[in-house]
Amino acid sequence: MHTRRDWLKASMGIGGLLLSPYSLITAKEKENFRPRNLESTVRLSSNENPYGPSKRVLNRIKDSFEYGCRYPGKFSDELADILAKKHGVSSESIIITGGSREGLKITGLTYASKGEEIITGYPTYLTMMKYAENWGASINWVPVGEDKGYDLDEIEKRISSKTSLVFLCNPNNPTGTIVPSKKLLDFCNAASKKTLVFSDEAYYDYIETPDYPSMIGAVKRGENVVVSKTFSKVYGMAGLRLGYLVAKPEIANKIRKNLVADSNILAIEAAKEALMDESFYKFSVTKNKQEKQRIYKLLDYLKLDYIASHTNFVFFHSKKDIKLLGSEMLAKGVSIGRPFPPFNDWCRISTGTSDEVDLFIKAMLEVYES
Repeated sequence: MHTRRDWLKASMGIGGLLLSPYSLITAKEKENFRPRNLESTVRLSSNENPYGPSKRVLNRIKDSFEYGCRYPGKFSDELADILAKKHGVSSESIIITGGSREGLKITGLTYASKGEEIITGYPTYLTMMKYAENWGASINWVPVGEDKGYDLDEIEKRISSKTSLVFLCNPNNPTGTIVPSKKLLDFCNAASKKTLVFSDEAYYDYIETPDYPSMIGAVKRGENVVVSKTFSKVYGMAGLRLGYLVAKPEIANKIRKNLVADSNILAIEAAKEALMDESFYKFSVTKNKQEKQRIYKLLDYLKLDYIASHTNFVFFHSKKDIKLLGSEMLAKGVSIGRPFPPFNDWCRISTGTSDEVDLFIKAMLEVYES
C-alpha cells in the first residue's frame, strides 16, 4: 500500500502542482463524517460518496433497531411528509422507493410496459431503459452533442404519438453535464404537453451553477413531469437504498401502484436524520469540489481533455481504450469506471477521499509517464 510520503515524493516531480492545502481532514471531521479506511483496491468506479453515513445518521440507525419488529408504513409516511414540506408539494406527490433505482424501474414499468416508446440521450444512466425493454418497450436513442450533453432539440423533434416518456438524467451520468437552465425549463414545458418527462436528479446537489432549477418546480406548476431524488450520493447512503419520486398526485398515484419493495425502517430513519445534518451535507459538497479540482489539475498536466462536471465524478478523454486503462489502473490498486460506448476511450472517475485521490493521481502519473 502506498503511503502519503510516497505521494508527496511523486508529486514534487511536477512542482507540487497537484497538492491541495485542503486535502487532509481533521480528527473531528473523521469522527463525524466517517471516511472509509483505505482498502487494498481504491474504488472510484461507482460514483459513491466515500464520506458518510455521518455519525449522526449512524446513531439514528442504532436508535431505530428497536422498531425492527414494525412494518415501515407509518415511518415512510412521516418521511414523505418531511420531504413534501421540504419541496413545497403535497404528501401525495411523494413516493418513497428502495433507492432511486426502484423509482426509475417502476416509472418505466408504468408508462412503457406495453410496447410504448421511451426517448432519451446516449450515453446516459440506463436502469430505466433496460428494465422497460424487458417489458416490451422500445428505446429511441438520441446521441449526446459535441459538448457531451443532451440534444434536447432533437429529442423534442422525435416525440410522437407512440412516445410515452422522455428520460433525462440531469446532471447526466456518465458525462457530468447539465442542460442550460432556460433550455431545460422551456423543453419540459413544451415536451410535457405531449408526453411524460422524467428528470433523474441524483446528482443535483453537486451542481455548481448558482440557482439552477430543480424540475420539482415544473411538478408544482402542474406539468407532466416526474423527478427522481436519492440519498445515495450527497448523503453518503448508497448501501441503505432509499430514494423518492416527486410528481403531481394523479401521476404519483398511478406509479405508486407498481411499487414492489417497501423501504426498511433503518433507512427511513437514517434519511430523516440526514436531512437535518447540514454540517455533513456542506462538508460532503465541499470535499467533492476540492477533489474534483485536484483531478482537473492532473488532467491538465497530462493534457487529457475533460468535461467540467456537475457531479461527484469526472469524465475525461483517456486516449486509451477504457478496458486497457482499467486493467492498468487496477494493477496499481485503483478501480475506475466501466466503458460507456460509443466513448470507449473516455474514462469516468469518481471523486474519493483525499487519500484515494492521491492514489489515483499517483497511478495515473505512472501509467501515462512510464
